Amino acid sequence: MTAQLQVWVAYAGVEQQILIPLSFNPGMTAEDAIMQSGIRQQVELPEELTLGIFGARLSDASQLLEAGDRVEIYRALTINPKDIRRNRAKKNPVGRYCRGNRFKQLYL
Repeated sequence: MTAQLQVWVAYAGVEQQILIPLSFNPGMTAEDAIMQSGIRQQVELPEELTLGIFGARLSDASQLLEAGDRVEIYRALTINPKDIRRNRAKKNPVGRYCRGNRFKQLYL
């Protein structure tokens, strides 16, 4: 029994995640996979796409795919990851100038 070779097109939106399997054709590019998947009919994507394969960013959408690849469509960040960390640190101030519970146990 022979397994059919596949590639996947993935997109993670704010409210939903989409993973579309496609049959692999030799010579298939990332752009071809996106067109065959029909993802543009399901989700509104920006005109200029930022793509990657398994987390490695692509510089060109005409990159040839190999069997088993996952083409990822990236969206713009809603908040900077550094800002998320800063906000979390403000809520839980532990560090150089703030002593934790262990100090209170030993000296009070």
